[in-house]
Amino acid sequence: MPLHKGPAKPDERPLSVNPFYGEANPVGGMIEAPPKHRLPDGPTPPSAAYQLVHDELMLDGNSRLNLATFVTTWMEPQAAVLMAECRDKNMIDKDEYPRTAELERRCVAMLADLWNAPDPSAAVGCSTTGSSEACMLAGMAMKRRWSQRVGDRYPGARPNLVMGVNVQVCWEKFCNFWEVEARLVPMEGDRFHLDPQAAAELCDENTIGVVGILGSTFDGSYEPIAELCAALDALQERTGLDVPVHVDGASGAMIAPFLDEDLVWDFRLPRVVSINTSGHKYGLVYPGVGWALWRDKEALPEELVFRVNYLGGDMPTFALNFSRPGAQVVAQYYTLLRLGRAGYRAVQQTTRDVARGIAERVEALGDFRLLTRGDELPVFAFTTAPGVDAYDVFDVSRRLRESGWLVPAYTFPPNREDLSVLRVVCRNGFSEDLADMFVEDLSRLLPELRRQSGPRTRDKSAATGFHH
Repeated sequence: MPLHKGPAKPDERPLSVNPFYGEANPVGGMIEAPPKHRLPDGPTPPSAAYQLVHDELMLDGNSRLNLATFVTTWMEPQAAVLMAECRDKNMIDKDEYPRTAELERRCVAMLADLWNAPDPSAAVGCSTTGSSEACMLAGMAMKRRWSQRVGDRYPGARPNLVMGVNVQVCWEKFCNFWEVEARLVPMEGDRFHLDPQAAAELCDENTIGVVGILGSTFDGSYEPIAELCAALDALQERTGLDVPVHVDGASGAMIAPFLDEDLVWDFRLPRVVSINTSGHKYGLVYPGVGWALWRDKEALPEELVFRVNYLGGDMPTFALNFSRPGAQVVAQYYTLLRLGRAGYRAVQQTTRDVARGIAERVEALGDFRLLTRGDELPVFAFTTAPGVDAYDVFDVSRRLRESGWLVPAYTFPPNREDLSVLRVVCRNGFSEDLADMFVEDLSRLLPELRRQSGPRTRDKSAATGFHH
């Protein structure tokens, strides 16, 4: 969560209330509106409290037009009903809510089968609040396994984790919070993610693992997980170092099994010890739910697992959070049950088709150069074409916002800080009709942008946010 400071203006005027809810309503009892930054002295009528909050939230962006986020912004009404029925259930209370716990167990079993665990019944996993927590858990397991393996042979040694510079910020947090050295493979030329050989060369006896990303948030491309495992196999043959791989499949682990069935990236590779995904991304569930799975119980050190009483039995748990709602887990089970393999394939294929179609039309405008085309994740990144000097991607992002479209513009990390791009994320609910409207709005902006004397953005770091 972001950190917030107190109000800069402690004497700021109170909120303004609609007269229908205030003095014009003889039974409302409101003489003045409540303050913004301190608790009101007394209760506010529910209708007035709702109006105050509702009106302020109208200034938020429209989530359906948010092409920055990977997070699901549309579900069926039946899913919303189920979530409302379960919003008061605490996932940690597995003995009080045994059926919710059972649905969580079934989701883990389904994902283990989907990701080709050697023995799905032996795979272990859990739900989380999202991929960030799932990545933290996977990192903790890799660090503990490294500690057990190294023992007293290297006193004072500092563990390290190898990954591409394009990893999601949660991995930087993990390394910071758990005191692990982050060894980052930089981008080079037109390679915008990890290079397997470069990753292997960064490994040593203190490497707890290598993270491979199935779907980079920077451009939507898959990292070559099989080639990464092969490079680490060769490293083990040369040096004896046995380095495990974790696959961060926040998005791609719910795309590739349905659209890229011949792509080998999952537990079919013996070196892959764990996988995570975001149920609230291409798992098609509202935020926040994620999943972390380990290929077998040996991959998850037993001392990290806590035991709770479950109807007089034993219920193992592994989590950073404690209390959290069961609604999202129930919604995940509903969606898996509702769609099945064929349904997921149809939804994800449609989303990819929309992404590829928009990418082609953006390229046809002539002002832009595509970096990716939406043929892996339903995501594509593009920048201005050579010779376009009147405006930059930050100008495009700012102008699209005038029409309601939220499209992030950002600069790539080392060694490609020279490259600034726009990224479009296509999700379920972003239809062909909306895609047409997006391209039409973008086309309408171009004549005016072309007439500019130069880019208008002075502070690129503050021009727009980069949203994972």
